[in-house]
Amino acid sequence: MAAPRRLGRKKPVPACPNPLFVQWLTEWRDEAAEKGKKTQFVYQRALDSLQRYPLPLRSGREATILQHFGDWICRRLDERLERHRAEQGADAPLEAMGGASPSMGGQESDPPSTEHHSTNNPSASQTLLGDLEPPPMRKPRPPRRYIPAPRSGGYAVLLALYKDSTSPRSRGFLMKSELQRAAQPLCDKSFTLGDPGNRYTAWASVGTLIRKELVLKTNVPARYSLTPQGLALAQRLVAAKQALISEGRAPEPKTPQGAEPTHPAGEKKLHPEPQLGPAARKQDLLAELRRNAVPFDVRKLHVGDFMWVARERVQPRPGQLHLPPARELALDYVVERKRMADLCGSIIDGRFREQKFRLHRCGLCHPIYLLEESGSTQHLSLPESTLQQAATSTQVVDGFFVKCTRDLRESAAYLTIMTRHLNSLYGNKTLVSCTKEESQGRCPLKPNSDSCTLMTFQEFNEGAVKNKAQTVREVFARQLMQISGVSGEKAAAILERYSTPASLLAAYSACPDPESRDKLLSTIKCGKLQRNLGPALSRTLSQLYCSPGPLS
Repeated sequence: MAAPRRLGRKKPVPACPNPLFVQWLTEWRDEAAEKGKKTQFVYQRALDSLQRYPLPLRSGREATILQHFGDWICRRLDERLERHRAEQGADAPLEAMGGASPSMGGQESDPPSTEHHSTNNPSASQTLLGDLEPPPMRKPRPPRRYIPAPRSGGYAVLLALYKDSTSPRSRGFLMKSELQRAAQPLCDKSFTLGDPGNRYTAWASVGTLIRKELVLKTNVPARYSLTPQGLALAQRLVAAKQALISEGRAPEPKTPQGAEPTHPAGEKKLHPEPQLGPAARKQDLLAELRRNAVPFDVRKLHVGDFMWVARERVQPRPGQLHLPPARELALDYVVERKRMADLCGSIIDGRFREQKFRLHRCGLCHPIYLLEESGSTQHLSLPESTLQQAATSTQVVDGFFVKCTRDLRESAAYLTIMTRHLNSLYGNKTLVSCTKEESQGRCPLKPNSDSCTLMTFQEFNEGAVKNKAQTVREVFARQLMQISGVSGEKAAAILERYSTPASLLAAYSACPDPESRDKLLSTIKCGKLQRNLGPALSRTLSQLYCSPGPLS
């Protein structure tokens, strides 16, 4: 009668070939976890990678062949290894530990079972011995250096951070929105909008740069800067780029082609601003507008992202081959388009208030904020409640019309509807041109009116140049708007009575006592409802302009 077959593990789980490295990484991970540091996750990823590796490592440098092992971790392992050998002796084996070696995956290995082994069965013996033989030693591959492809996300981020680091005005870091704006011209893929059917953007490459220890992410909101390794790689990329340029082989950026459709004379046209927003977002929006049969031109706008222009109907002149140039008037509607990520970034770096101020003074009566939700807001630096409050304040306090859309397609649909509405509103009107100064006191178009006065497009766009020389009144208005609680309407109301800081200081000097100074501005009427500026804000302004020393 045959002996009963006994079950057991035929191939034992091999012991961990790098127990010291596992022990040290585990200690460093636990220390980082106790202190609440994010490096605990870096150590854990390296630990997982090491525990899957079946061969022994003789140094930390050799670990660079493994995933999640950057120069920093490998260098720290070598330093710890030197201390270990100084304590245990130069010949101390890497496998030496105080206790039993942990097995792969953190499980203890079962002893090899030999009870089912038969000496009369050589084939079974050979099979068992063959299973127990260690795998053949493989020559470790040299570590592959990470070099991002030209015009990829990682390439653009490294070059943008390097360019910032060489600027005399550099703060040593860039915020997320600043980095996206600086890197976008260097990348063919959008940093904020994924390709169709793909939710990943070029920004995903930043995670790879952080894991490779080329980019350092610190603080909340996040600040991004180059590590020494990242700086060295960026310098090599710049040198390679210059070499290609000198040889005439530099890669060409993939930019969307500008559309130049023909239009019937006098038709209103939509002008998207070509230099705001990544190329992928612009390309997708242009495709949606074409799909909706919306005529448009691509031009550079100095304020806003979209506006509508009425073109003069011109007739051919006798004896002339070409039509005379058609004059263009800017309709009273301008759109500032922002995704939630853009809104968050502009609030953090202060552009949000400045953009609203510039839209207020651009000379058009109907500024519109187009807010695209475009997905979850959990990854943003500001809570959703703050963004909603900013949108509400923009409509209620600043007097802008705020339109919220779910995605790019819905934004294009809104622009399409607005184009058709303005065609019907202005189509049968007589449009008269005026200067920007003359436009300040004019009234918006009324439905029952036969004519309307509008600025020329050229004067509107030239008057909105951001870096042009500013008057004392304009600088004073921007100064006032930096004070908490002073909106564009409140600043404008103060300027109507005191157009310069000197006139305001003179009024404060004429007050007989501090109480009168505190109440000087409290009765100024603001906004459509003509409400008082109020005693609290008046007192704040009085303290700011009248206190000789630092404010408490």
